[in-house]
Amino acid sequence: MGVDILTLYEHANTFARAIVWIMLFMSFFSLTVAIGKLIRIAKSTSATRKFAPQFSRAIQEEQLDQAIALAEKNQQSHVARVLGGALSEVKPLLRDRATITAADINSAERAVERQMLITLAEFKRGTGILATVGSTAPFVGLLGTTMGIVTAFNAMSAGGASGGLAGIAGGISEALITTALGLLVAIPAVWFYNYFTTKIENLTVEMTYSSKELIDYLIKSVGSEFGRSIFTKEFQAQKAVSGSGHIS
Repeated sequence: MGVDILTLYEHANTFARAIVWIMLFMSFFSLTVAIGKLIRIAKSTSATRKFAPQFSRAIQEEQLDQAIALAEKNQQSHVARVLGGALSEVKPLLRDRATITAADINSAERAVERQMLITLAEFKRGTGILATVGSTAPFVGLLGTTMGIVTAFNAMSAGGASGGLAGIAGGISEALITTALGLLVAIPAVWFYNYFTTKIENLTVEMTYSSKELIDYLIKSVGSEFGRSIFTKEFQAQKAVSGSGHIS
C-alpha cells in the first residue's frame, strides 16, 4: 500500500503542518545556497584553468607587465586574485624600474595572505547554513513527530477504548511523516557541506602553492637584495657590458 503524502498532510494538525512548511523552507534555502556555490566554484575553476598557463608563460618569459594584466583581468579565478594581490604590492616598483627589497617581498606575502583570507571567506559563505540545516532538520522533524504522537494518544484517550490500535495507527503514521521529511532535508545538506569542505581545501592548496611559487620567483628573479637587478635579462646585459657583477 502506498503512502499518500497529500492525504497525510490534510489530516495533520496545525503544528505538524507548520513543521512541514519550516522544513520545506530549510530545504529550499539550503539547495539555493548549494546551487549558487556550485556555480561559483565551477566558474572559478574554469577561469583558473585558462589563466594558469597564460600567467605561467608570461612569468617564464619575464613579462611581468603582462602577468599583472592577466591577474587583473581574470578576477573570477581564485588563483588570479591571490597572485594579483602579491603583484599589486610590487607593481609600482616594477613599472618604475625600481629595485625590489626584502621588505617589498614581505609586503607581497602579506598581501597574498590578506587576499587568501578574503577569497576563502567568500568560498565558505553559506556552508554554515548547510551545516545548520543538516544537523537540525532531523530534530525539527522529530519535534513534529513527538507532538503528533502526543496528539494521537490524547485523541485515543478521549475516545476511550473504542478506537483501539486502529484509532492510534493513523495518528502515528501522520506524525512520522515529519521525521521522514526531516531526513530528506538533512541528507542533501550534509552531502553538499562535505563536498564543499573538501573542494575548498583543494582550492586553498592551489592558492597557497601558486602564491609560494610567485614569491619564490620574485625573490630569485627581481629581488635586489638577493643579487639580481629588477630583471634578470637586464642584469645579464649589464654584466656583459661592464664585465662585473656576481649572481648569487
